[in-house]
Amino acid sequence: MSVFSDLKIEEYREAFQLFDTVGDGKIECSESGDVIRSLDFNPASEEIKKVVIDIDPKGIKRITFEEFLPILHAVAQKCPKKPKPEEFFEGLKVFDKDGYGVVLSGELRQVLTSLGDKLTDDECDVLFREVEDKKGRINIEEFVKMVLSG
Repeated sequence: MSVFSDLKIEEYREAFQLFDTVGDGKIECSESGDVIRSLDFNPASEEIKKVVIDIDPKGIKRITFEEFLPILHAVAQKCPKKPKPEEFFEGLKVFDKDGYGVVLSGELRQVLTSLGDKLTDDECDVLFREVEDKKGRINIEEFVKMVLSG
């Protein structure tokens, strides 16, 4: 008996098939995280590694959808779905000390480079490029829209 509904399984199968570039009904085991993230789950890279290493210790195995489902189940139990825009917005408002709807890019960079799935300074530069103003401030609403759209 599956822990996912038939409708969800079909949705997951369709996403899986998009990553099957060879057309043999398999994906690289190392792509499991990409498939899972495309399904709106937000696992940390380390969480994916913990599950995949048991199945593919050498990082070379191709897996079927049936082999992928237990990976998805294990990760889905431990990680949340991607946050809704309002949840993301509320989380960033903690850094909006003055209540103007902006955060300092330096503070946000510190958080993004030191917590969770850490970003590099270069990745932060790319992320901030379109939303940082000349005073080093980032509009929270614009930032949330940009991050969640792409």
